[in-house]
Formats: sequence, structure tokens, C-alpha cells
Amino acid sequence: MKVSNFWFILFTAFIVSCNSNSSDADYQVGFSQCLSNHPWRNSMNQSMKIKASLNPDLNLEIKEAEGNSRRQIRDIREMIADGKDLIIISPLDPDTIAPVVEEAHTAGIPVILIDRKVNSESYDAFIGADNINVGRNAANYIASTSQGQINVVELKGVDNSTPTKERSLGFHQIVDNEENILVVKSFKGLPKTEFVQMLDSIGNEIDFIYAFNDELARQAWKLTQIKGLEDKIKIIGVDGLSIPDGGIEMVQKGMATATIFYPTGGAEAIELATDILNKNNYSRNNVLTTIVIDRFNAELMKNQLDKIFQQQGEIEDQIIAINQTQDLYYAQNNLLKSTMVLLAVILSLAIYSIYSIFAIRRKNKQLQSTNKKITDQRNEIEKIAQEVSQSNEAKMNFFTGISHEFKTPITLIQSSIESLAGHSMIKSSKLMGEVELIYNNSNRLLRLINNLLDFRKVEDRNFNLRVSKTNIYTFSKHILNDFQREAKKSSIHLELTSNNEKLELFIDRNLMDKVYFNLMSNAFKFTPENGNITINIVDVENTNEVKIHFKDSGIGIPKEEIKNVFDAFFRGSTNRKNSSGIGLNLTKQFIDLHLGKIEVRSKHGTEFIITLLKGKTHFNEDQIIEEHALVESSLVDFSSENLEDNAYLHDDSHSDEDRYSILIIEDNKDLSRFLKNKLGQEYDIYLSDGTDAIEMAFGNMPDIIICDVNLPEKSGFDICSILKNDLRTSHIPTVILTALGDKESYLKGLSSGTDLYLTKPFSYAILTQSLRSLLFNREKLRYYYINNIYKIDQKNSFGNPEQQFLSKLNENIKINIENPEFTVENLAEDLNISRVQLYRKVKSILGISISDYITNFKLENAKNFLKNSSLTVAEIAYKTGFNSPSYFSRAFKNKYETTPASYRKSST
Repeated sequence: MKVSNFWFILFTAFIVSCNSNSSDADYQVGFSQCLSNHPWRNSMNQSMKIKASLNPDLNLEIKEAEGNSRRQIRDIREMIADGKDLIIISPLDPDTIAPVVEEAHTAGIPVILIDRKVNSESYDAFIGADNINVGRNAANYIASTSQGQINVVELKGVDNSTPTKERSLGFHQIVDNEENILVVKSFKGLPKTEFVQMLDSIGNEIDFIYAFNDELARQAWKLTQIKGLEDKIKIIGVDGLSIPDGGIEMVQKGMATATIFYPTGGAEAIELATDILNKNNYSRNNVLTTIVIDRFNAELMKNQLDKIFQQQGEIEDQIIAINQTQDLYYAQNNLLKSTMVLLAVILSLAIYSIYSIFAIRRKNKQLQSTNKKITDQRNEIEKIAQEVSQSNEAKMNFFTGISHEFKTPITLIQSSIESLAGHSMIKSSKLMGEVELIYNNSNRLLRLINNLLDFRKVEDRNFNLRVSKTNIYTFSKHILNDFQREAKKSSIHLELTSNNEKLELFIDRNLMDKVYFNLMSNAFKFTPENGNITINIVDVENTNEVKIHFKDSGIGIPKEEIKNVFDAFFRGSTNRKNSSGIGLNLTKQFIDLHLGKIEVRSKHGTEFIITLLKGKTHFNEDQIIEEHALVESSLVDFSSENLEDNAYLHDDSHSDEDRYSILIIEDNKDLSRFLKNKLGQEYDIYLSDGTDAIEMAFGNMPDIIICDVNLPEKSGFDICSILKNDLRTSHIPTVILTALGDKESYLKGLSSGTDLYLTKPFSYAILTQSLRSLLFNREKLRYYYINNIYKIDQKNSFGNPEQQFLSKLNENIKINIENPEFTVENLAEDLNISRVQLYRKVKSILGISISDYITNFKLENAKNFLKNSSLTVAEIAYKTGFNSPSYFSRAFKNKYETTPASYRKSST
């Protein structure tokens, strides 16, 4: 009985093992691909296969419709009939495929739409890129890379799919709102004859071709090459594949200016299918990220995509090897078990032992192979890391070398400025202020370069400390003398105190000089006018310590950020100043080299406390040197009897009404004074450091505003946006003057409403010419408004705030035109602004008073009645709001040099 049971169990195990050779997957997934033999579609299919092969519980079947909607419908119905657990569909078009998608959904089969959508909501999830955003990206790229009038040709897709519609829709959402972009021609696909005819007629006027995909873009490029226009016309495609003749290669070869990377979403679709089948949480709409690829990032994108393709290839090879190993395993396993069934009971144990030995050896080989791969990968990573380190080292060496090269020309500049400052002709002229400005900023630039070089030395641990006995009070006093002129300019009280003025310490004077300058520069940067900066040297009695307190009355540091102030490249949330972020880090490093410590406190300002040790026992003998006692340094004397900060500023007491006024919003005092002195020869100048900018704009109503971006409280973008959206100041041209030259900042400035965006360093000649152009354009607009008073209304609006204001103004005057008691105060109340603000607004836009404007408006209406009605002159006078016909006739004659009766007779 026992023997028969054994044979039964053995036979059952054999049958089960044979059936397990081809273990079926738990889930059957079908994918209906709308097109075939297209590189982008092939890439989608391949990424799906690889992702599915990594999931043993999922079996993927792909059916390609080859561009035939009937065949795609048939394929999907076959999948429904086969009882697929989930169907992924890339629909050929949104209408004909919609019913069969609904059939699958009704049958209880989850449906995922990929890349394209259908005109139905009967699906479970969608994954793909935002085609509207693809079109918008292409349009924004065209708008951002060109200036002046831009003529564009659009090559649409040839089918009725959602990508064809949405890419064109997104493209037109941008270009239709750009006044300087014109779509001169739009083709469906690329009709060769019509396209060539267009190139022959207007080819030299075309700037860009926007193609539905890279394939159309390549065809268009070939035709432009035939016509010799390939260097004139820029081409933008979509797909961005890293394959031969793909979008990235076209960009690299200069055939296309840019391509929009359009991810296939194949792998992501399989991940989404797995979440749905496993009842995990998932999103119904899954939008993939797109990116513009041009000559700046094409190489990087190609390397990344090639690396991904390489990894995918390795994964495929590994999967094939695993499958082969599995097949071999099952074959050997079945053979072994078949032999066990045929052999006697006695031999079965021996055969089982042999099988176990082979299995262990096979596992060992697999482990050895895995270990070898891991070792190879580790070696490769170490090699790459070494190459990156060498590359970084080469870049840093280049950077250090260039920084050293900067020092020679800066030294020559400083020497020349010192020579000029001592010249009697310069010393007695108004140029002395600008000479001082050059000297101070070249000195600041030299210190910044020294900071960068010191930072590199600290990183390389390459500092050799050289300490000498130094009177710390005298040392501090010499450094404070360098800041006295800056303190005087900003009305800052500067004070040095000590409880032991004869205290001597061993310090590295060069490094401690940089510590002092970094801390003092920080204090001056954040201390307002009429503030206080103090240095207090405390000889702590009965200890071996000396504490040096640097305290200011500035804006302080938020409590949660104090722990980070000494980190390299840290920038506080309250810091709107331009800074490198390494000054305080270097300061701490230098204090650490002296075996001291530095602390920071912030309450009603900021206080840095340096603790140093007395004596020299904490230094090595080779670190101690002998140096001469400190002597008074010879500074350049920029004093001049004739020099004043406002030497060029117009005298307000004799202000000429014809002079324009400018509000300069700039927290850098040197730049602010420079612009004030220069522009003050031609304009009336108002200055603001940013804290009261909006109030000064409302109060003074300048003709132009020049504004920096990094300001103490609000950014220049915020200030510009507030002024442009306020009725009182929306008409004032604004100029953004900033060091931010990146594309994002430029677009942010334009969106805030600025009229002109200039980056530092700027040309003063360009600035002055730009100011004159803005004022000239305002005068042209004012001339138009004055000569078209009666015609300004909402129907013919340009959409700018000034015309909208005048339209509303005209509407209120028109409603109350027959009311002789209607006053300027009533009009201001209707417009929800004060009488003074209304007067200033109208005066700024039109150059005339509000009272004259109302009278002119009434007279324009009266002219219309005289020409087109049979009303008497008296009736017209009362109808247009005049108190009496005689006053009306007098006003009419003063305006038009003829009486109302004569005007009617001549016009008739």
C-alpha cells in the first residue's frame, strides 16, 4: 500500500511539473496600435514590451491596425471576445473608434487610452503628453528666440486625431495673441507642389516652419534646401527621437532649430495597467512632461536617451537569457522527472541527489554571474566618478586661472584711478564723483575675486597660517577708516570701543582683514540710513579669551535661518541683495584656522561675536612670523570742494514745466546716485530705495519709472505689476533695470507689464535713448487721443489701460453732458478716484486739464449736432451742457475760430 501511494504521488508531481513548464500569466492585456512602421510608434511598442516582460503576472498582446480604422475596430472586438483583463488603445481617430471603446467598457473590461483620445468618456484612464502644451511650447519658443515681425508656416497633421487638432490649437493660442507673429500659410500635411510654389513666392519672408512631427519637418527641410533657403528658414518639429534621422539628430545637424520631445508613454501605460489590475489607486488623466530640445540641450538629451536605450537593450538581453535559462531548466527538470518515474524506487533517491547537485551548481553559476555583473557595474561607476572628478578639477583650475587673470587688469585700473584722483584738474572737477565710483567698485570687484580664490584654497585645504603680534584695537581702527566715507554717505554712525586699547593678539593680518571686511560689508548692506554699526573689543578678564562684537541695526536674520548663515552659498529669505553666499562661510573658515569661534545673534539687528585666544601657544612654531607694527595706510583722497552728490541734479526751485520727471527705484546707493547725477541734467529726478516706491509713484506721478528687481521689501516685478494695474499709474512707462538676464526673468518682467527690460551691465547711451523713445511714443499716443476725443470708445479699443480709462471717462461725460451742474468732482467720484488724481491722470495722458478735456468733448458733440441736426444753436448749447448760448458761442469760437452759425453754414 505504501509503495503504490508513493508511485501515485510521484506520478502526480510529474504531471504537475510538466504543466508548470509554461506557467500562464495572471493577467492578459491587449494593446491596439493605430499605426505601423513609424519610429515613434515602434518606440512605444518596444517600451511596452520591455516593461511587460519585467512583470511575470502580465502577458501583453500587441495588434497593429496599420492606419485602418476598420481593422482597429476588428482587433479591439477580438480582444473583447478573448476576454482580455485590460485593453490599451491608441485610437486612429476620435469618432469612429469611440463606439468600440464603449463596447469594451460596457463589457466590464478596463480601457486605457494612450497618446490619443476619443469623443467618449467611457474609458478608465488616459496617458499621454499634453498636445495643446506641445503647440504652446513651440509658439513660445518662436516668440522668445526672435524679435521684430515673425512670419510662420504651419504644417498640420493629415488625420482627424486629437494630437493633430490640439497641437495646432495650442500653437494658435499663443501666436494669435502675439502682435509680431503672423501665420502666413497653413498646410495639411506637406503638399509638395503648393509648398514649393509658396517658397518661390514668399520664401525669403518666412522665418519659421512649425511641423506636426519631425518627419514632416525633415521633408520640409529638404524642399527648403532645394530652394537654397535652409539657412534662412528655421524649422521646429515634434517627437524628439534619438534615432538616425530623428528629431535630435536634425537639431544637431542644424536641419531643425528645435524639436519638442514627445514621450511615448509605453512603459508608463503598463505601470498604469498594473495599478488598475491590482486595484491600486491611480489617476484617470496622466499627463507626460514635454520639453523643448534645441542646440543648447540636444547633446545632453541624446546622451540621456541613448543611455536609456542602451539600458533597455541590456534588459532585453537579460530577459532573453532568463527565458532561455528557464526553458533549459524546464527541459532538464522534465527529463529528470521522467527518468525518475521510469526508474525503480531504489534509484529514485540517487537520481534526486544528482538533480540536487546540478541545481546547486546552477545556482552557484548564476550567483557568480550576478556577482561579476555587480563588480563590473561598480568598476564602471568608479570610472565615471573619477572622470567627473577630473572634469570638475579641470573646470575649477580653469576658473581659478581666469580669476587670477582678472587681478592684473583690476590692479591697473586702480593704479590709474589713484593717479587720476591726485590730478589737480580732475580733483577740482565734477568728474571726481565718477572717479571715486570707479575706484570703489573696482576695489569691491577685487575683493570678490579674492573671496572666490580663498574659497578654492579652503576647499583644497591649501591655506598656510602666518600669524604675528598685532594690536587688535589699532588693527580694527585702520579697517574702520576705510568705511568712514561710506558711513558718511549713508548717514550711518560708526563706532569702535574696547576695554583694553593696548591688547595684542597673534593673528594672520591678511585673513583677519578679510574677516573684518566681510562682516562690515554685510553690516553696511543691511543697515538703513541713520543706522548704527559698532565694533566692541572685550578683553575677558581671568580668561584666555578675547571677544570682538560686530553689531548693526539692520533688518536682522530670521530665527530659523541663523543655523545656516555660515553655510556656503546660503542666501536668507530676507536677503534681496545680490551676493555670492561665500563671504560668511570664508569668515568662519578663517576664524577656525585661528582656533577661534564665531557666533551670530539677531535681535533688533544682527550681532556677530568672534572669540580668539590670547598668546601664541595654540599655534605651531612655523606659523609664527615677525611683522612690522601697523602704520596708517595711504588711501586715495576723493575729497573735492566743488563735488556734490547732486552736482548734476536740476534745481527744483527753478523747475521748468517742460522737463519730464523720472522716479528711480534702486537700493544700490552708488548706482542710484550715478543715475541721478547723469539723468538730472535732462530730467527732474525722484529717488526711492524700494521701501516707499509705490507711495512716491502715486504722490509724484512721474513721466517714467526706472526700477531694479532685487529690492528690500517688494521685488521690482511686484512693484511694476501693482503700478500697471492701478488706474492712477497704469499710463506711466516702466523700465526694469536688473542683473537677471535669464529667459524666465525676462518673461516675468514682460508679464508684470514693464515697457522695457534692460540687463546690467547696461549702456548708458542705450538707456537714455530708450527713455527718449518711450517719451516720444507717449507723445504720439497723446496726439492721437487729443485729435480723436469723440471717437474713443470701447468698440474701437486697443485694449490698453489708457484707452479703457478714456473710454470710461467719455462714457461718464456723455451720460451727464446735458447737465450743466456736472462738475469735475462728480466725474472723479464716478470713476472712484480723487479730483487731484483725476487731474494728474488726464494731464499725464493728454497734456491738458480735465476741465479743458470736458469742454473739448462737449464742443466735439456740438460740432456733430451742427452738421447733422436741425437744432438751433441755443438748443445745441443746452443739449451739450453749456449754461447759456452766448457762453457756448464764445467757447466754440475760441476753439475753432468761427461761430457756430458760420460753421453750420460752411459745413452745409
